Amino acid sequence: SQAAKMKLKHNINPVLLQIINFIVLLYSLVTYIPWYILSGSKQAIAKAKQVKARPVNNKPGGAYRSVNSLHCLASVLYPGCDTLDKVFKYAKTKYKDKKLLGTREILKEEDEIQPSGKVFKKVILGKYTWLSYEDVYIKAVNFGNGLAVLGQQPKTNIAIFCETRAEWMIAAQACFMCNYQLVTLYATLGGPAIVHGLNETEVTTIITSKELMQTKLKEIVSQVPLLRHIITVDGKPTTWSEFPKGVIVHTMASVQAMGAKADTGNKHPSRPVPSDIAVIMYTSGSTGIPKGVMISHCNIIAGITGMAERIPNLGEKDIYIGYLPLAHVLELSAELVCLSHGCRIGYSSPQTLADQSSKIKKGSKGDVTTLKPTLMAAVPEIMDRIYKNVMNKVNEMTSFQRNLFILAYNYKMEQISKGYTTPLCDSLIFRKVRMLLGGKIRVLLCGGAPLSAATQRFMNICFCCPVGQGYGLTESAGAGTITEVWDYTTGRVGAPLVCCEIKLMNWEEGGYYNTDKPYPRGEILIGGQNVTVGYYKNEARTRKDFTVDENGQRWLHTGDIGEFHHDGCLKIIDRKKDLVKLQAGEYVSLGKVEAALKNLPLVDNICAYASSFHSYVIGFVVPNQKELAELARKKGFKGTWEEICNSPEMEKEVLKVLAEAAMAANLEKFEIPVKIRLSPDPWTPETGLVTDAFKLKRKELTAFYQTDIDRMYGKNVK
Repeated sequence: SQAAKMKLKHNINPVLLQIINFIVLLYSLVTYIPWYILSGSKQAIAKAKQVKARPVNNKPGGAYRSVNSLHCLASVLYPGCDTLDKVFKYAKTKYKDKKLLGTREILKEEDEIQPSGKVFKKVILGKYTWLSYEDVYIKAVNFGNGLAVLGQQPKTNIAIFCETRAEWMIAAQACFMCNYQLVTLYATLGGPAIVHGLNETEVTTIITSKELMQTKLKEIVSQVPLLRHIITVDGKPTTWSEFPKGVIVHTMASVQAMGAKADTGNKHPSRPVPSDIAVIMYTSGSTGIPKGVMISHCNIIAGITGMAERIPNLGEKDIYIGYLPLAHVLELSAELVCLSHGCRIGYSSPQTLADQSSKIKKGSKGDVTTLKPTLMAAVPEIMDRIYKNVMNKVNEMTSFQRNLFILAYNYKMEQISKGYTTPLCDSLIFRKVRMLLGGKIRVLLCGGAPLSAATQRFMNICFCCPVGQGYGLTESAGAGTITEVWDYTTGRVGAPLVCCEIKLMNWEEGGYYNTDKPYPRGEILIGGQNVTVGYYKNEARTRKDFTVDENGQRWLHTGDIGEFHHDGCLKIIDRKKDLVKLQAGEYVSLGKVEAALKNLPLVDNICAYASSFHSYVIGFVVPNQKELAELARKKGFKGTWEEICNSPEMEKEVLKVLAEAAMAANLEKFEIPVKIRLSPDPWTPETGLVTDAFKLKRKELTAFYQTDIDRMYGKNVK
């Protein structure tokens, strides 16, 4: 079974193991009946087995809908709240004095010199200070009015280029109220991509932070001729003499002060209507220059209506930790779901998230420890990192501790695959691991890229909470599918949300058909109110990716390949762009090869590459420094980190490990990488080789490693 494959290996004496298994069996029998009666798990097990979505007709390729919206797709969160400003007003009236946005105060900043001579900035942070729903509403109203004083007109574009923080959400709400079209750009985008986004949208005002203004913006301001106003959210920068004539720098507080004084007798003449554009979101796309996706008010509301329905008992007791980029549709949607349901949002960053995070001074507390969130969103890259860190710690334990952890892990895996809970294991063994995320997480939502079965199961076990895998695109306002909390199967992304329907279209070239048995397969098409308006100033691409059927339903062609299981849940099995035909005619799915090898302790990241002019697959690997250094030591290879990575001898050793894992994952012989290049430097969004969600940018990686590709395919390299 799948659970058996994911079990951890121990080295316990077989006789002792029999005794332990007998004790565990006795414990299970004694506790089963009271647990079954008291825990309510009877209903959870029944729910997990239910059909979750059905096709609306019996024709091949018929659309699947959630059983909760078979006859009518959901599109509005609250009656009459059909635009985002109305949703916030409704929430503000309902939750008036409740806490909404929280930020930690910086008590102290200091430079820490590393043994290598590098200087790392470390911070000591205090408590969270909170703004209520009413506070945020007033700040947003004032900011919107202040922007009007600066000349911002309804239905015109305004850009935000800023880290995830309370001011981002306040600025966004101001724009939604005044019907300004918010252009979002990732804080980690490269210069040319930022220039492209700002010039294509013809913005005259950009909202940013001091740090980004002095690092990223300073270099490119001269290439954005229409820019007139820069608004910094965190006070005045110390130096700003470098800016071209005609560009004025304001602080957010000064713009809010202008708005508070402004005569608003003619109050917001142009409130948005549902079809108005709320956000133009630039995707950091895994191919080419970023595209601006036009997302309307009704698209976002439909999307968050669908998402909220999958999180049980969502409400005022919940605390969400916001640290992913708000310019990413997953984070923006998650925070808008929280804001509309009375939850608190505490802000963080990947550098201050946990006690061990890079910016947290040793001995002081990370954000999760202070905030103790109940809800959290993560991209697989972050979950994979947590998984590897915990497993490294387990390997460093004494033999007794390690075997105890492994026994508890394997026991719990068996129990949850049957739908049971393990309160004793949770409190005795996994409590410490659970504390890494604050100890109160009740739902972990994962999106942005596929999550491996091993990592998902690890998070279920060690963090004692369901991991909801979601599937959605910027082009579908982030909505598509999310697994239900009592569905503990792995590798699937759940049933369609109540706001949308999904159908599979035949893809002949890849050999996927919606008549396939046992599961219909094909390209995933998403339909519903959440499907966005299209790409900004890119009619040709809009016509290619979006279609409208005879009933007026708008469909997004995702380029992902999926299959529907009997209970109506979707599994992503391939991607059109990742399929390469080898010289001999075999098709290789690069994503499938990477998924099989990515979770090896030795591999931090991997990109498979294949060419139709050659008969074999090659790969670029970012090795785990600790694991590769240990492998080099075992093989008697001495040298610096760069020398180890550049060594043909070490490449061969790593290839052996990859080949073993590939065989174990049942990859075909032609799918296994034959040659690799070890990269001494990690791939981060800053390098431009991965997106903000850490998805591989194949085009950029190919260009970066072109010399190595030529070498591995035996071309003459000058």
